[in-house]
Amino acid sequence: MIDWFSSIQIAVAILAGVLCLIVGLTGRTPNDYTLGATAVVELLLVVQFVVALIAPAAGNQPRGDLLEFYVYMVSALLLPAAAVFWALIDRTRWSTVILGVACFAIAVMVFRMNEIWLVQNA
Repeated sequence: MIDWFSSIQIAVAILAGVLCLIVGLTGRTPNDYTLGATAVVELLLVVQFVVALIAPAAGNQPRGDLLEFYVYMVSALLLPAAAVFWALIDRTRWSTVILGVACFAIAVMVFRMNEIWLVQNA
């Protein structure tokens, strides 16, 4: 993992979460902005996944448990997709709030993945 890229991911996920929560709590249904913000979070996760696959071959070995890292990564990849799926099926303000909660969860998961890769000793 790349530390600065993880920081950008966390910041984008928090901003997307705040946007979705504000839009949802004002009573609006999911729109292009909320779904797009969640899609950006997902796109950054896909890039991080590719980086995490290539990094060990380039000499950037994780310090923590690799299996735990990839369980977090796969779960994180599924979470925004599931939230967007929910938002497209259930067009209420609460599905917009769910998008925000999913983005906040991604921020926490990326922080934990960063710890596993860079800080934690196996």
